[in-house]
Amino acid sequence: MTMVRSNMKEPGTITGKTVLAWLLGFFGVVFAANGVFVYLAVGSFPGVVVDSSYEAGQSYNQEIAAAKAQEQLHWQVSSELVRVGPDGARLMITAADAGGGALYGLSVNALLRNPVQETADVKVRLAPDGGGRYVGEVDHVPAGNWMLILEIEQDGQRKFRSENRIFVKE
Repeated sequence: MTMVRSNMKEPGTITGKTVLAWLLGFFGVVFAANGVFVYLAVGSFPGVVVDSSYEAGQSYNQEIAAAKAQEQLHWQVSSELVRVGPDGARLMITAADAGGGALYGLSVNALLRNPVQETADVKVRLAPDGGGRYVGEVDHVPAGNWMLILEIEQDGQRKFRSENRIFVKE
């Protein structure tokens, strides 16, 4: 009886080369996906919050003093953003003094800042509507997260500033 040796493998046998190929393929897909995500992230948001850190640092003490002065006023300011039509919105701000009396003669400006895209920011100039209420129309504001920055001036001086995150619905 003669024995014949064969180097043929059974189908479905896992060898070292098969495991290596699967391992390299898996990590290749993971690295490719991460590369695409890094490219998209860096391309869509540069990571720059302020243009000049030095200038921002110089105005820091002034901002602290303004915040303390604002706190001493005890103003009660509320805001509401109501969707008008498919893309538009109406921003309503109500301002009252420490005793709850309506504040008149204010200059109210708002900025809807997109947290991702600086070019998508929307400036809103609000007009007095009576009773300490100020209203502004926004032509185009997409749904999503926004930062509402309010600045209120009285007699040419900034008296109030706030930053609040809001969510605009469809």
